[in-house]
Amino acid sequence: MDAEQPDSSHRHDSRERSALDRDALLAPEFLSATGISQLKIVDSTGSTNQDLVRAVTVEPKKWADLAVLTAEHQTAARGRLDRHWESPERSGVSVSMVLRPVTADGMPVPTQSYSWLSLLAAVALREALQEAAGITADIKWPNDVLVNGRKVAGILAQLTSPGDGSVPAVILGVGLNVSLSEDELPVPTATSLALEGSTTTDRTSLLQAYLRRFARLYRSFCNSEGDPSAGLEGGHSLHKRVESAMVTLGREVRAHLPGDHELVGHASRLDEHGSLLVVDHGGREHVVTAGDVVHLRATESGYA
Repeated sequence: MDAEQPDSSHRHDSRERSALDRDALLAPEFLSATGISQLKIVDSTGSTNQDLVRAVTVEPKKWADLAVLTAEHQTAARGRLDRHWESPERSGVSVSMVLRPVTADGMPVPTQSYSWLSLLAAVALREALQEAAGITADIKWPNDVLVNGRKVAGILAQLTSPGDGSVPAVILGVGLNVSLSEDELPVPTATSLALEGSTTTDRTSLLQAYLRRFARLYRSFCNSEGDPSAGLEGGHSLHKRVESAMVTLGREVRAHLPGDHELVGHASRLDEHGSLLVVDHGGREHVVTAGDVVHLRATESGYA
């Protein structure tokens, strides 16, 4: 944001923003319907993702698959490449979960499929926003959810190694901007559901919608042994759902890579690991992985 301080009279008072409905979120019927093993709500924390990374490292057996942590306020939220930000209290949904992907028979899902989990979260959030808020969102590779070209949510997946021989855990976090005003946005390219005309800013119903949708898609994905080309819930595959919602594909992009390298080309498709395939101006195809890309931007001839 620019150096000029916004007029505080236009800021929302956090006391006017409702707290999460703990009774609704902790209701046994909601937890059993989603398969959530436990759901913990805290008033404030630095980062829900970092809290769970520490928790599963220290006490892995206490944090089963689909254990959820959500916070009313994050003071040191993290994104990819250790980017940090803070949003006003109760202005968004900050939620992380522990994932230990296994099939219905208890067999571990191949770890090469883990790269799809953040994209699965993006699809789940997109479908939840359409259902609960009347908002049509898009996916920007590798981990952003956009509304009208501006970022409304970010996703971060972190792999942990428990060290006790148990299935490796993925900590998957989502940060969704719900009621932020223009002068509360972390960057000018961000937005919030309130600014985009959402039919609701009830964070409890939004969180429940996301968790329901994610749990269904996740279980279906695990039961297909993490195959992104397999149909989910009797519908389209994860691969097709992601590609159909992704604004990145079909555009000319500039990828900033480690070592100050740059790749400019046509974003053509996703491969079987969820990596982006970019065809440069010489016709050569390059694989860009989510873990390697520093920034992905449109060129002037690409998307906004």
